[in-house]
Amino acid sequence: MISVEHLSKSFGSFKALDDVDLKVRKGEFLVLLGASGCGKSTMLNLIAGFEEATSGRVVVNGRVVTDVDSHCGMVFQQYALFPWLSVLENVAFGLKMKGIDLKERTKIAMRYIEMVGLKDFVNAYPKALSGGMRQRVSIARVLANDPDVILLDEPFAALDAMTRQVLQEELLQIYEKSGKTIVFITHSIDEALMLSTRMIIMSARPGRIVCDIDNDLPMPRDAAVQLTPRFNELKSQIWSSVQSEVLRSMQAQAAH
Repeated sequence: MISVEHLSKSFGSFKALDDVDLKVRKGEFLVLLGASGCGKSTMLNLIAGFEEATSGRVVVNGRVVTDVDSHCGMVFQQYALFPWLSVLENVAFGLKMKGIDLKERTKIAMRYIEMVGLKDFVNAYPKALSGGMRQRVSIARVLANDPDVILLDEPFAALDAMTRQVLQEELLQIYEKSGKTIVFITHSIDEALMLSTRMIIMSARPGRIVCDIDNDLPMPRDAAVQLTPRFNELKSQIWSSVQSEVLRSMQAQAAH
């Protein structure tokens, strides 16, 4: 599904990623985990086609990524919604740009609005929605465009703990229903364990893959999984890898 091959990215003298190789299988929920500045968002932007690699390449569904492509849909930390459009119009916007007629795009949009639990808010505007609801609209809009891959860059980071937990569980349900391939960025080990089928731990800059861990916690999951012995075993294993990279990152920042 996704093949990252000898991928490096520099911004002037600053090297964000260094010779990264990664394969993401169809239907995986892959979480990228690591300290700030380790290249997680850069990796996502390269997969999406927002950035151009310095060397190496990204292949999605057999096609080399050279520009922004409809194969990938991105959900950002900030809610990138059009304030002058209703929930229905926001979700259907990409379908309208594809030339799909009003009746069909409304039908498609409503399917995903219902999936994210916003059927009663189809005519509401973003200013009338909570942060969690706005993020659900963003997820529904990406799903409506039917991309092969959904990319999420810390989509729940700005939310309160309770809303974040609810949306984590909803995202898992969407993942199970849709069967989409998902790549998700987080700083939270608990969130990574809650959501992923596989976790990639990134090194302090320049970003490299330090650890590749399969998440064998049983699906379907809810918050109760955090109380299990296996959850704590995996959390301890991941923290031992992440801790050294966080310290390295802090030392590097202090040196500058």
